[in-house]
Amino acid sequence: MLTDIALDAMGSDKAPEPEIRGAILACRTLRVRVHLVGSEPTLRQHLSHALDGARLPIDIVHAEEFITMDEKAAHAVRTKRNSSMRVGLKLVKEKRAAGFFTAGNTGAGMATAKMVLGALPGVDRPALAIVVPTLSGSPSILLDVGANVDCKPQNLEQFAVMGELYARNVLRIPRPRVGILSVGEEEGKGNDLTREATALLKKLSIDFVGNVEGRDIYNGNCDVIVCDGFVGNVALKTSEGLSRLVREMLKRSLTQTVTAQVGALLSRRAFNAFRSRLDPSEYGGAPLLGVRGVCIIGHGSSNERAIMNGIRVAAEFAQAGINERLEREFTRRPLDPPSGSELHLPVQ
Repeated sequence: MLTDIALDAMGSDKAPEPEIRGAILACRTLRVRVHLVGSEPTLRQHLSHALDGARLPIDIVHAEEFITMDEKAAHAVRTKRNSSMRVGLKLVKEKRAAGFFTAGNTGAGMATAKMVLGALPGVDRPALAIVVPTLSGSPSILLDVGANVDCKPQNLEQFAVMGELYARNVLRIPRPRVGILSVGEEEGKGNDLTREATALLKKLSIDFVGNVEGRDIYNGNCDVIVCDGFVGNVALKTSEGLSRLVREMLKRSLTQTVTAQVGALLSRRAFNAFRSRLDPSEYGGAPLLGVRGVCIIGHGSSNERAIMNGIRVAAEFAQAGINERLEREFTRRPLDPPSGSELHLPVQ
């Protein structure tokens, strides 16, 4: 049985080429049916050329408008009521698709998902979460990585609850250690946001370990690391840049020093395994936690492999019923959203 995934075909920086080629790659390697959402005339022309007569479970859902990367998210969401994002998320809302993936404007994606799918009880703002590898061998979760650039302490409290539930339900960690990203481990260090949020997290029935530093994202000493979207996005993009640097330096070093054919083969295998763990195109996208439906958001620079993996992540989330499990658990212990809160839109 195929899993239906709606794909915003107009989202990425170079749309629709990466989306179409990513959809084709996904349908050839995964058990999915992809609904390309966007301008039907444009998509049909590109799809026909890319398929070159091949028959795959791909169809087109027409959307008259799309949201560009440089548009103000709030304005775009209000004025473009037939955007590819909104049409795609409606497919999820109407159960015609099990999940949605976009490599488009992050702010618009978050706001549209909250508007169309709705939020879980007590969730004021959804958060983007990524799973990162660590030295301990067990992954950790970092959130928020870009959905909310300005946060209140209560928002970090909600992120902590969602991240802890995600770690228990998805990563199968019996009692996840939860920390707040700061400039020092000692209590009291940080800014007003982290200090006020710390007081709230201490009251939760979770294993809160206090402040953690940037190095703790990857050393495995903490399972869930909470921060606002501005800090999280900088940490994410810095890590991606560093991983590219390390991969390239390692590749050059292996090329220069490995001369034996067998040694070269073994080193190449090790390098490919190393690259697959750090390459952003391999993890596809980040789930938007806190909405009533599967919504995965990827990079605007996503290539066809990243699009394929974004579709894969959306399908895996849907097949595992992760959103339903999170919703059931979150409903058991809802949090009150901060009073008078406003929607602060995320990193573009």
